[in-house]
Amino acid sequence: MKDDGLDRLIAAEQDERRRIALFLHDGPVQNLAGIALMLDAAIHSVRTGKLDDAASVLTTALDRQRATIRELRDLSFALEPVVLRDQGFGPALRALGEQIGTLNRIRVDLDIDQADRLGETAQVAIYTIVRELIDQALRRGPPTTVSVRMEERGDGGFVTTVADDAEPERRRRSFEAIEERVKQLHGTITVEVGDAGTKIVVTLPPYATRR
Repeated sequence: MKDDGLDRLIAAEQDERRRIALFLHDGPVQNLAGIALMLDAAIHSVRTGKLDDAASVLTTALDRQRATIRELRDLSFALEPVVLRDQGFGPALRALGEQIGTLNRIRVDLDIDQADRLGETAQVAIYTIVRELIDQALRRGPPTTVSVRMEERGDGGFVTTVADDAEPERRRRSFEAIEERVKQLHGTITVEVGDAGTKIVVTLPPYATRR
């Protein structure tokens, strides 16, 4: 059983590396190559006295550069959310809920008093899962309410429940990436879809919560 779990973890890590490599190649790397070509064009325009053309090209290059910086920042945040290291798990999750609630004018209810009992690896995984589930709800909705509840079981395991009242998500593929993250921690995930919205329950075994 341990070998199967290790094989799944290795496979998941390889898939994640492939995904990141593809993202970098098709996104930021291509953008930077395009920016380099635009800078070459701007230099040529300056040397030939076409200053208006140079200014237009530089403006476009700047916009693309800023977009690329945002993409790389999002990737860096997904790999290791700095806010967890700086603030701790509970405060970071509360700050996320407050930010999302304010920006989207929705109610975000958090019941996470026991959250800091999770180990570091589990904290990063759960934080990422919660953020992705809320993002999904915003894309489907927007919802009026999102709730996040975390509680420790009697055996030391942990249950995280994320519920929203947005338009229900009936495509199972939408949860595949999140399911893979849960599998890496040898946990289980259940998705309940109804007319009132969507509820996702992530359960981690005791040994996974200490990682």
